[in-house]
Amino acid sequence: MEVSEGVVTVDVPEQPESGVGDDVFFNPDQELNRDITAAVLRIWEDRTDAGTYLDATAASGIRGVRGAAAGWDATCCDYDERAVEYCRANFARNDLSGTAVHRDANAYMHEQRFDVVDLDPFGTPIPFADSAFRSARSLLCVTATDTAPLCGAHFESGVRSYSAVPRNTDFHAEMGLRILLSALARTGARYDIGVTPVLSHVTRHYVRTYLELDHRATDANAAIEALGYVDHCEDCLYRTTTQGLIADPPTVCPNCASDRINTAGPLWLGSTHDADFVTEVSERMPETFDTAGRATRLLDTIAGEIDTPTHYDQHRLSKQWGVSAIGMDEFLDRLRRAGFDASRAQYGGTTFKTDADVAQIERATVR
Repeated sequence: MEVSEGVVTVDVPEQPESGVGDDVFFNPDQELNRDITAAVLRIWEDRTDAGTYLDATAASGIRGVRGAAAGWDATCCDYDERAVEYCRANFARNDLSGTAVHRDANAYMHEQRFDVVDLDPFGTPIPFADSAFRSARSLLCVTATDTAPLCGAHFESGVRSYSAVPRNTDFHAEMGLRILLSALARTGARYDIGVTPVLSHVTRHYVRTYLELDHRATDANAAIEALGYVDHCEDCLYRTTTQGLIADPPTVCPNCASDRINTAGPLWLGSTHDADFVTEVSERMPETFDTAGRATRLLDTIAGEIDTPTHYDQHRLSKQWGVSAIGMDEFLDRLRRAGFDASRAQYGGTTFKTDADVAQIERATVR
């Protein structure tokens, strides 16, 4: 079937309704992801004079083709010979120069270097992470679609894949993002590479992050120092964080004295984005992209998020306290008038971030 995105048109196989089949995979629900990537690539080229881009698990090649359309020297790599044929045909169809390579992605990334490496595999990206860090010079773009393991819903799978303890909490979407960032930071550190997330978002069934890379041991050390643990009370929803690689959970909740404390980690406790960079991506999102409206709204929310390691949902808190929810603007204004920092969060219309703890939130907002 024919698919048009951005300024390109590509041929992809008809996809089974179940999303599972033997043919080359194409996910139409990832258009927002790919639109944001195209905007990021344009800005990254201006900032760094970078030129080479690898779509490491290319399938139909739509990411690589869109990268070439954004001005990059793009390479698509896939172990499936049919996928490579689609990649070559889609470069040619759009009159774009690009390379399609029939190789195992891990082997190829161990051999070749690129300014930007993009990992968008089916499921977890971790099997490709070591070779991706060896290959990428300045930017590593990563998608994870195994959100149930990341968020703790499939606990054992999350532990196996990410060498961390995920927990299925009220902030499960952000849990998944921070577990992924932790795993990537620890992988990069093995090669003396530090990571700085410049943009991250959680959209429906996937997590996406863009990591600026610094190739010094001191930068790797700094990334490891951003790791730690979140202790979450299942009864009153209080949570606190501990920096470092050794967990030190409280035996009882400091707020309600419950002993039902869940500890998650090691996860990334640092910022998940660079606000100036995200704002620039939003401002330069082409209006002709089909998801431009959704993308700019998402990016503007992310740019405004304060740097706290977890978020709350006002409706969940209101239910916990036995009160009626109020408008989000008024809710956030009450927190700010009480002297706290507060912002909306990307994880839903009633989600927010604040430097107040759960008891302080209740005192500030419940009349």
